[in-house]
Amino acid sequence: MNTYTYSEARQKLASLLDKAKKEGRVIITRKDGSSFELKAISENKSPLDVKGINLNINKEEILEVLKEVRSR
Repeated sequence: MNTYTYSEARQKLASLLDKAKKEGRVIITRKDGSSFELKAISENKSPLDVKGINLNINKEEILEVLKEVRSR
């Protein structure tokens, strides 16, 4: 974990954001001694959450395909 002063953080904000994403968190300390934690927000998406595709088929065609597959 790395600690940076407020001045350093202002000058290197883009690289600190990258570092927080890569390493988990970065600490920024002010002159008055107060400290702040900068960390990336992780997206909790399911690997099964995929975008659908439009096949342009209707209900009857779907049912026909299901009937055919089930008869095998």
